[in-house]
Amino acid sequence: MYCVQNIHEDLLWLGASDRRLAKFENVFPIPRGVSYNSYLVLDEKTVLLDTVDQAVGERFFENLAFALAGRGLDYVVVNHMEPDHCATLGELLRRYPNVQVVGNAKTITMIGQFFDCDLTGRTLVVKEGDTLTTGRHTFTFLMAPMVHWPEVMVTYDTTDKTLFSADAFGTFGALNGNIFADEVDFQRDWLDEARRYYTNIVGKYGAQVQALLKRAAAVEIQCLCPLHGPIWRKDIAWFVDKYQIWSTYAPEDRAVAIFSGSIYGHTENAADILATNLAQKGVKNIVLYDVSHTDVSYLVSEAFRCSHLVFASATYNGEIYTPMDDFIRDLKSHGLRQRSVALIENGTWAAQSGRLMTALLESMKDMRVMEGTVTLKSSVKEAQRRSLEALADNLAAELLH
Repeated sequence: MYCVQNIHEDLLWLGASDRRLAKFENVFPIPRGVSYNSYLVLDEKTVLLDTVDQAVGERFFENLAFALAGRGLDYVVVNHMEPDHCATLGELLRRYPNVQVVGNAKTITMIGQFFDCDLTGRTLVVKEGDTLTTGRHTFTFLMAPMVHWPEVMVTYDTTDKTLFSADAFGTFGALNGNIFADEVDFQRDWLDEARRYYTNIVGKYGAQVQALLKRAAAVEIQCLCPLHGPIWRKDIAWFVDKYQIWSTYAPEDRAVAIFSGSIYGHTENAADILATNLAQKGVKNIVLYDVSHTDVSYLVSEAFRCSHLVFASATYNGEIYTPMDDFIRDLKSHGLRQRSVALIENGTWAAQSGRLMTALLESMKDMRVMEGTVTLKSSVKEAQRRSLEALADNLAAELLH
């Protein structure tokens, strides 16, 4: 049975949510599911903006048939060719043989790579600044390459000031009836997942996101329609500002995150002692994670959020403890920078993790390794306890400044 909602009088949400999928892109855990948003404009010409993942394809086609109410489909705008948005595009082209595909040159090429279909005479190839008028509405197309695929574009409805933003401004999480951000407590219930979505999916493409933000700043946006997560019609500037922070790699909060890579618990004990010392000195909202237990996508998100990071790692086979090594390399691949980092190393006979973490961090941009690396030889003794307290003094002085 169909399940659609009106955004404006002639703009409908045709999306659906998948609450069964365990991992987004087969990588990132999504315990709250994910939504796939698709939009239909009912003008003199009908315009569909993006399709959906195959997992919700049956619901999508029911929604589309209901919303069209016997009308034909004139255009499908393909803002992003990733299969979670275009897996059903081939079937759409079969069901609606007269539909025109609107996309840029890279989009049309990718359609041919994913599907065996003849698009001869069925495409409208657009480039930066091109427009399409469908009656009351005029759409302008803005290219957004590598946010986060090379063919990505966004579509701006100049009539209703609506930006269809592809993967930008999306978030993990199924939609539960409330499709608008102002119908939920976004800051409490959605912001962490929005950050985790951005940092892991788009995080390394900060420069490209900045370019898109500059284009978007040139137009008035009264409604923001992403391909995942809630639709924005209020407080849009607040959420855009989050993207400004994340895409420039600036810390979102003046806060500390401690990441522990411990084999038998001794390194974790040092991390706990440091956290306790920080709390006693007045530092609030400390977070401490076990890197071998917490999925790395949450760790990456927290590293983007916090101004100060502590890596506490055992030495393992003469190297950085494997989960910690993987985590720091993930941060490097996502382009994280502009952080202050403190280190704790452990090694029963040859502590190497501190030196190796320092080298890895120094290969990243604008990462400041603080003085006073704490070295354990198996476990915390009185000398190391004093060193941890001194490290807490240095961190607290910066965090509480």
